[in-house]
Amino acid sequence: MAMDAERRQAELIEQFSAQAAALSSAPQLAALVLEATSHPSLFAFSELLTLPALSKLKGTHYASSLDLLRLFAYGTLKDYKSNSSTLPALLPDQARKLKQLSVLTLAESTKVLPYDQLMQELDVSNVRELEDFLINECMYSGIVRGKLDQLRRCFEVQFAAGRDLTPDQLTNMIETLSDWLGTSDSLLHQIQEKIKWADTTSELNKKHQKEFEDRVEEAKKSVKADSDLRGHDDFLSESGGIMDFEEDRIRPKRRRQPMP
Repeated sequence: MAMDAERRQAELIEQFSAQAAALSSAPQLAALVLEATSHPSLFAFSELLTLPALSKLKGTHYASSLDLLRLFAYGTLKDYKSNSSTLPALLPDQARKLKQLSVLTLAESTKVLPYDQLMQELDVSNVRELEDFLINECMYSGIVRGKLDQLRRCFEVQFAAGRDLTPDQLTNMIETLSDWLGTSDSLLHQIQEKIKWADTTSELNKKHQKEFEDRVEEAKKSVKADSDLRGHDDFLSESGGIMDFEEDRIRPKRRRQPMP
C-alpha cells in the first residue's frame, strides 16, 4: 500500500510538472497551483516549488499563489490562519487538504495526539466532527493509521506519511548523514585494522604451534632412539653373561692329583 501511494505521488508530481512546463501566463500557472493543492491524492509539493515555470508568478498579481503552494509544502492550517490576509482564500478541498497536512505535521513530533489539541489545530468544534475527519479523511485516505481512544480523548498514531522537508530540515539531515558516514568510515577502518591484527596473530599462533609440534616430534624421535640404544646394550650385556656361563659349563674340569 505504501509503495502504491508513493508511486501515485510521483505520477501526480510528474503530471503537474509537465503541465507547468507547457504554461506561460501567470493566471494559468495560478490555476495549476489551485488544482494541485486541491487534488485529493497529492500531499507533496516541494518539487513543484522548484519548477522554473512557477517562478514566473513572482512579482505578479498572482505571486500569492506561489506563497500558498509553499504553505502547502511546509505549513499548517494554523500558519494559514496567521497569514490569511496575504494569501488566496481556500476552497473547501484546499481547506480539507491543509487539515490533513496539519495532522501529519503533528504526528511528526508525537504519536499520542490529544483531542483538545487536534480540535484547536484543525479548527474543529466537537469530538464527533474530529473523529469523523480522522476516520474519513485521514485513515481511509491512507496517510495515517492509528486508534481513536475515546476514554482518554486522544488519537494514537501508528503510522503517518512524511511531509516535505523544509530547506533547514534538509540541511540538518545532510549534516547528520555526513556525520554518520564519517563515523561509519572510521568504524570500518578500525574493524579492518582489528581483522588485520587478528589475521597476523592467527598466523603467528599457527607458526608457533607448528614449531612446538616439530619440537615435540623431535623429542619423541630422540627418546625412541635412546630407548632403542639402551635396549640393544642391555641385550648384549645379558647375552654376554649367558655365553660366559655356557663356556664355564662346557670347559672340562681338571682332576686334582692325589697327594703322594
